[in-house]
Amino acid sequence: MTDDADHNQKMARIKTARDKIMATKTVERGLVVVTTGKGKGKSSAAFGMVMRCLGHGMKVGIVQFIKGAWSTGEATFLARFPELVTIKTLGEGFTWETQDKARDLAAAARAWDAAKQMLADPSLRFVLLDEINVALRYELVDLAAVLEALAARPEGQHAVLTGRNAPEALIEAADLVTEMTLVKHPFRAGVKAQAGIEF
Repeated sequence: MTDDADHNQKMARIKTARDKIMATKTVERGLVVVTTGKGKGKSSAAFGMVMRCLGHGMKVGIVQFIKGAWSTGEATFLARFPELVTIKTLGEGFTWETQDKARDLAAAARAWDAAKQMLADPSLRFVLLDEINVALRYELVDLAAVLEALAARPEGQHAVLTGRNAPEALIEAADLVTEMTLVKHPFRAGVKAQAGIEF
């Protein structure tokens, strides 16, 4: 048997097995997705999903819990789709920047109010709660309230929650969890955040 024929037979067996597995995957529903971990790419992965949703004409809601008023590439880009995207950047920076717990709590409360409205809106097919895991870690947002809102959201709505240190209860409630692992970062070599990569 030639190498090509052997390869073709092997691929045919894989395809048959794969088709059999795919035939059992028939459920369609909204998913809870968590991207967490110390590595870079959590928000970037979530915004990649936002792009996919826009490609399918889906309406998207985004709440940024930590990022403040500084200009980001994603916000500038998404402003081009006002009929499909609602983005609310309601953070004031990381807690070590503000050094004011009352101010952090007020900002998180505003962000959570916006998030609750989006999670209850059946017209939104995708809701991104960017860096909410950081707010949960510092107890700026109530975890039980988040879990309750996720469970009560419209059936077809996807919800994505990003940020380091996702709580175990959220990981347990999620359908898909990815942990980003840091292998190497240019910050350690003195390189500052780069436009198009970090913001």
